[in-house]
Amino acid sequence: MSRVCQLTGKKTIVGNNVSHSNQKTKRRLHVNLQDKTFYIPELKRSVRLRVSARAIKTINKKGLFVMLQELKKKGINVL
Repeated sequence: MSRVCQLTGKKTIVGNNVSHSNQKTKRRLHVNLQDKTFYIPELKRSVRLRVSARAIKTINKKGLFVMLQELKKKGINVL
């Protein structure tokens, strides 16, 4: 599985480790992804998603059904 959030699209970015002598070496900054099962009462079904911690907080705030509708308007179909 790739390290990409299914709802927000967040993925790994590349940065630098910077030492005391200011030498730079490449490093990866991974997304905090969690495999989580959500129940959608409007659809009466469960959905298993791989989402970032930020997306989980947004789901708790807005609701999963609302987020899925917003993604559908953008042309992204998760279900």
